[in-house]
Amino acid sequence: MTNVNTNAINVLDETVATAKNEDISLRDYQGQVLLIVNVASKCGLTPQYSALEALYKKYQTRGFMVLGFPCNQFAGQEPGTMEEILIFCSAKYDVTFPIFHKLDVNGETRAPLYQKLVQMPPTGDIGWNFEKFLVGRDGNVLARFSAQTKPDSLEVVAAIEQALG
Repeated sequence: MTNVNTNAINVLDETVATAKNEDISLRDYQGQVLLIVNVASKCGLTPQYSALEALYKKYQTRGFMVLGFPCNQFAGQEPGTMEEILIFCSAKYDVTFPIFHKLDVNGETRAPLYQKLVQMPPTGDIGWNFEKFLVGRDGNVLARFSAQTKPDSLEVVAAIEQALG
């Protein structure tokens, strides 16, 4: 995990597409703590969906949301249509947190949300599926966790609890 220092990165002004490809402002989540994750259905880390859902259920009543963004940029591990992705998430992992429209997290077609997120230290491209960004109630990015850091690790849970206050 890396914490932001003096240069705040705020994501609330970004617009993203829902799974139904309808634009929504992240401003709709102001006042909530967010864990933004690029997800994939055919990745060795896909079982992280279970821990993400458990975190969501545990902290939802305290103003916590997990936002999943499918991405097919890593070894083609999210090749499905949005309908297939949603069915997979629901049937295999009982996911109830929001899954958004598939997007790119790296390269020239990187989504504007991820253009901001990759400024979070350690700056640079997303390394793999299931990289996580913790966002405070004010929209400022608080921490970046590698794909290998499990959502239910002590490090992530402590950061969520601190952000929730």
